Amino acid sequence: MNRTTLSLIAGVTALAAVTGFAAVSSPDAGATDEPARAAAHLPVERTSLLCPQPSTSDLAETTYTSFTPVTEGTKNEGKAELRPAAEVSEPDGKGDEEAGGEGEKGDEEAGDGESGKDGKDGRGGEDVLKPGEPGKPVTGDTSGGEAPALIGTAEGRFAPGWTVQQTTEVAAGTGRGLHGVACTPADTEFWFPGASTGEDRTDYVHLTNPDDSAAVVDVELYGKDGALKTTVGEGITVRPHSAEPVLLSTLTEEKQTDVTVHVVVRSGRVGAAVQALDDKLGGDWLPASADPSGSLVLPGIPEDATAVRLVAFTPRDADADLTVRLASPSGLITPAGHETLHVKGGMTAAVDLGDITRGEPGSLVLTAPDGSVPVVAAVRVLRGEGEKQESAFIPAARPVGDRATAVDNTAKGTTLAVTAPEGTAEVKVTASAGTKGGTPASKTYTVKSGTTQNIEVPAPSGVKGTYALTVEPEAGTPVYASRTLAATEGGVPFFTVQPLPDDRGTVAVPEAREDLSVLL
Repeated sequence: MNRTTLSLIAGVTALAAVTGFAAVSSPDAGATDEPARAAAHLPVERTSLLCPQPSTSDLAETTYTSFTPVTEGTKNEGKAELRPAAEVSEPDGKGDEEAGGEGEKGDEEAGDGESGKDGKDGRGGEDVLKPGEPGKPVTGDTSGGEAPALIGTAEGRFAPGWTVQQTTEVAAGTGRGLHGVACTPADTEFWFPGASTGEDRTDYVHLTNPDDSAAVVDVELYGKDGALKTTVGEGITVRPHSAEPVLLSTLTEEKQTDVTVHVVVRSGRVGAAVQALDDKLGGDWLPASADPSGSLVLPGIPEDATAVRLVAFTPRDADADLTVRLASPSGLITPAGHETLHVKGGMTAAVDLGDITRGEPGSLVLTAPDGSVPVVAAVRVLRGEGEKQESAFIPAARPVGDRATAVDNTAKGTTLAVTAPEGTAEVKVTASAGTKGGTPASKTYTVKSGTTQNIEVPAPSGVKGTYALTVEPEAGTPVYASRTLAATEGGVPFFTVQPLPDDRGTVAVPEAREDLSVLL
């Protein structure tokens, strides 16, 4: 018997075996008529975060805080680390070969929860901090303007909801103030309305590449008359495991007060954030806006805001007349004289809303007619008067989702704002133990429909150091939140605001079963 005959017999035998197994194991005929079951939400097993280079000021003092909420269903093993990027380019675009470096291999297991002081300078490839056990925040710090961008990974029980906050205080000079940013995962597209190429502003877009291959990025700028002519904004290469701060004013000769930055990744992926530095009005990080949408919420404008400037942009060719409403503690109101904002297609629009909150906390709710024109938006908020003003930015936010996490909170310097524009919501807020001790505390709050509430955070018993907050909506009503950190330095009200999106602690996993009938 030749080989061809033997192969044919073997193939027929194998197919018969598979067919027989499929007939025995295939689901009942009626099973296909069963309704599809909802996907199970399981803890994520790996999380990656990117932190931009905090500052180039020699006066900068930066604190990093790491926290993983306790999540049911996680495995016992795991690790987490936050390490300098291999290379960080200087703001002028020249590479700094000494910054970062591969360094030594970090600990295989996460730290014991103590403050990560051993690697606090963030240089030489050492861990900036060693993330602690789930449920306990850990801090590390660095000084000066040479701290690099950071790349973090968490696995196993350290991954679900892992949150890292980077808070920098700059005592004087351009951008003096409190700069806060939550480290974010890599992505392929970002929108930043509220940036500027004006004379008094020095704005950078920071690009961080966590991968083993180079990323190619386009940076597009849109002003009041449409796209700005850029010279080197296309095809920016971000080397593997490195960061590239790009000064916006080097991309175009046009000086415009309000600019929308669009970051598009041609190949690979990056983390992106805009650092906005003003000569007179301080500075802060401008996080990316939520994806273009016909309905946006900008949560948590401080009650003592002295000036609010709204910036919006639509990538569509069609114009949009945005309805502007303020979710106040008493409900949704329409600010007199600012009922709508006309946004031309492909052009950045801006309007000064003044002291729109009038001594009460508030959130802006923007809607396009029928939601037909997608928009991105952000506000710049000022506090203080005269030469003692400080600025921060609040972009359009994503809903909290299942759970949001904010870290680096203090008993006196933290404000948690929650808004429920579409219906009354129940929200559970948990304060963790502190970095140096304390007992967690939880409390549930009711946020009425269309209102914004500054929530009196449940202080942990005997708390020492800073602590983490988790926000968990208990109903299906969309909830938006932001956290403000504030401190007064030399009579200047330093502050920074971060929206609180879902902390990505769980992922939907659809139910699957074996069905070999597809082979028949």
